[in-house]
Amino acid sequence: MTGTAFPETVRDQLRARGLRWTPQRRLILDVITSARGHVTGSEFVDRCRERDPDTTPSTVYRTLDVLEELGYLAHSHAADGREEYHVLPVAEHAHLHCSACGGSWEVAADEVGGLVGSLRRDHGFVVDVAHLTIAGRCRNCEAARA
Repeated sequence: MTGTAFPETVRDQLRARGLRWTPQRRLILDVITSARGHVTGSEFVDRCRERDPDTTPSTVYRTLDVLEELGYLAHSHAADGREEYHVLPVAEHAHLHCSACGGSWEVAADEVGGLVGSLRRDHGFVVDVAHLTIAGRCRNCEAARA
């Protein structure tokens, strides 16, 4: 999501959807392009409001939805249910979440391939790996418990 032509590409795609290219949307795009990793929608709102206190949450969330539809970011849900956006995802991935320490780790799609494959084969269920979060206990918490 970097490069000098990127904002213009997004601007053109938003306009093609009948949406205006506003200073708020430009600000949101600037905040998104400077973020890395997983960021919640409320964190995006806070980051935008640090730069412009008049930023409206509804505009941030609508813009995030459109940018996801356009393929510039993706969202998933953490084990606690909160929505997290993956900014600049390199590859589709699932998550492990430790219910003891609250830690979270990314898991490559091929690492959960066996589970995903058996769910499809046995149940006809196609898993959206980006939305897959497996809760349990991490190695350290399990060792401390034992």
